[in-house]
Amino acid sequence: MSLIKDLQFGFSGYGKALEFIFKNRLYYYFLIPLLLNILLFGTTLSFVGEFTAYSTSYIQSILNPESWDFFGADILKGTISFIINLVLYFFFFLLYAFLGGYIILILLSPVLSVVSEKAERILYKTDYPFSWAQIIKDSWRGIKLAIRNFLIESATIILLFLISFVPVIGLATTPILFIVSAYYYGFSFIDYTSERRKLNSRQSIQFVKQNKGLAIGNGIPFALTLLIPFVGVSLSGFIAIISTVAATLSIFQKEQLIEQYPN
Repeated sequence: MSLIKDLQFGFSGYGKALEFIFKNRLYYYFLIPLLLNILLFGTTLSFVGEFTAYSTSYIQSILNPESWDFFGADILKGTISFIINLVLYFFFFLLYAFLGGYIILILLSPVLSVVSEKAERILYKTDYPFSWAQIIKDSWRGIKLAIRNFLIESATIILLFLISFVPVIGLATTPILFIVSAYYYGFSFIDYTSERRKLNSRQSIQFVKQNKGLAIGNGIPFALTLLIPFVGVSLSGFIAIISTVAATLSIFQKEQLIEQYPN
């Protein structure tokens, strides 16, 4: 099946995912990213505040502004302190935006596994007996996959950063990076279905490669959410649940079409 058609499958799942979630009362799972956001916000804000205060104090100890005795010294002290705080907060914002997607995928892995299973149970009329051992196994697989994809994406970012200095060719690095991110995010959401199909990690990687358009289409909304300033990571937890259901719906729709038109 063509890349464009697979992209359509990836996007089409979102058109039905939210309706599917509310129709089948899966919306209770949105409470978990809400609680996670409260926890992460408080923890991150406290850490960044303490680190920024320590860094500001350390830099000022080097500059020793208390010994400055010239006209405008007080204004310069305030300006330097403001710039240091601004740079540090901006740095943490960029770092959190980059790491945030994978942090959410790792922390929500048990929830996404359960949501994917419930969606498939409804779609395929299958019955998966509840098992904590299976949930832990699926979660651990999701965490390992998220770490693997993060490392690969990080290596890709470094490579694309170097390429970005090449005239003309460098202009393509930003959209390529976005597509790569979307692909690996979609990969994570699709893998929960692959796990239930008893595909091992190598087989799951091969399956996603064969359906790369579906993975990209499914991962784009999640990747776009992370680009929203300040609130992107907070919203991404809710989008992750929708993306997981959308991935399950997209695979189901594609399989139904293949069965109907095998050639």
